[in-house]
Amino acid sequence: MSHITELFLKGGGLFNTSEAEIIEKLRKIKAFVFDWDGVFTNAGKDHNLDSKFSEADSMGTNLLRFSYYLNNGQIPLTAIISGEKNTAAFTFVDRERFHYSYSKFANKMQAVHHLCALNNIQPHQICFVFDDVLDLGLAEICGLRIFIPRKSNPLFNEYVTRHQLADYVTGATSGEHAVREASELLIGLNGNYNEVITGRKNFSEQYTSYLALRKATTTFYYTTLDGEIVESRQQ
Repeated sequence: MSHITELFLKGGGLFNTSEAEIIEKLRKIKAFVFDWDGVFTNAGKDHNLDSKFSEADSMGTNLLRFSYYLNNGQIPLTAIISGEKNTAAFTFVDRERFHYSYSKFANKMQAVHHLCALNNIQPHQICFVFDDVLDLGLAEICGLRIFIPRKSNPLFNEYVTRHQLADYVTGATSGEHAVREASELLIGLNGNYNEVITGRKNFSEQYTSYLALRKATTTFYYTTLDGEIVESRQQ
């Protein structure tokens, strides 16, 4: 057992796919796609249907993109696909310079096929981080899947594992910085964790170059109208 596998098992994580197989899948990834509610949040909403996100998770996605940049010389595609309209998600993708925000997509496969068509990639080149039933169709077709469980739905957790819909199940649950856990795992499996942390700590030349590319990213917002995908600038 590798040091990385041992660490994440100690944290409560579950490998449904071996570390070696996940590394092989990760080499093919060109996009990181996240659900919002229950992934960046604890799935709760206030009376205005607003939610909150974590700075720990935010840093995780930044370090993950830097890790990808070090290995590939470019930043990966990033997107949030949600079944709802989340103003916090709009703030997040704008601040973090994600490439895409897809909101109000009951059928998330519609969104990912749109993303693939825009960027000439295939679903097997997407890493998807998810937590609930609305995400399963997408989890079934993506190349690398990370599932965030909840103690309140043990039968659903079992369903995801039994139907091989997740390669890794986080030890952290919704609202416990599970995105940071997923990001740490993927950086570790990229083989450059120390370089990533040291580069960020020292604001290295490589990190500065990465950050310039990230800041130059244009974020596109999409939603559905009468079943059609339309661009909609929402902040």
